[in-house]
Amino acid sequence: MAPAGIGECREKRLFCGYPGRFARAAGGAFLRDFNAAGMTGYRFIIVDDHPLFRGALSQALGDAFAGAEVLEAGSLDELTDLLATPGETDLILLDLSMPGVHGLSGLLYLRAQHPEVPVAIVSASDDPGTIRQCLDCGASGFIPKSQPVESIRQAIRRIMGGEVWLPADLDLASAPNGETAELVSRMSTLTPQQVRVLMMLGEGLLNKQIAFKLGVSEATIKAHVSAILQKLGVDSRTQAVIAINKIGASGDWSRLPN
Repeated sequence: MAPAGIGECREKRLFCGYPGRFARAAGGAFLRDFNAAGMTGYRFIIVDDHPLFRGALSQALGDAFAGAEVLEAGSLDELTDLLATPGETDLILLDLSMPGVHGLSGLLYLRAQHPEVPVAIVSASDDPGTIRQCLDCGASGFIPKSQPVESIRQAIRRIMGGEVWLPADLDLASAPNGETAELVSRMSTLTPQQVRVLMMLGEGLLNKQIAFKLGVSEATIKAHVSAILQKLGVDSRTQAVIAINKIGASGDWSRLPN
């Protein structure tokens, strides 16, 4: 049985960085300022490496939010390019399992680089430990891909209303914590650039290769690696990669379809 407060919507969460787009409601809550036409004018970005799923989710969003702009990205790099374009993004719908993304590294990067943009996870995993970790890293909700289309629409409506959505039958009380929670806390201290370097370490890239990709000197990458090792409390690059693979590993995404 789900603990108190867990159900279709878990709690109200403040959305920041949208001056003039939210109105203060009674009691101090912040709600989206809808116009007379209803839920219009949203900008969503779907991040998933499977085009068929992106297309299906895009259609579901278009049906649920009239006039919404729905953009698609097949990788974290494509998402970064979209976020650099003019216009405010209201919600990112992020898959955790993509090439170049290890565990929660993509979520950690977005929360560090774009803290003003809410991120909801849409994943094939429904593992309670993974969901707990995502919430600890600042996700605004966790939507399993196994949910019916209408449930996904309702979940996104709730999130856009400022709530944190989780599956109704979820029991976070049984989710493992302890060492993993400490590791998540340590990873949340990494800067956006350090998260990117850590992801590339996970891909097996050398310092010179990472430097080339990021357009910086090899000495800069060495400094980043040293800072990463210190923040994670590990002694080597190998231990750092093992650490990021521990985060979210309880769901074993490598064996789950997207």
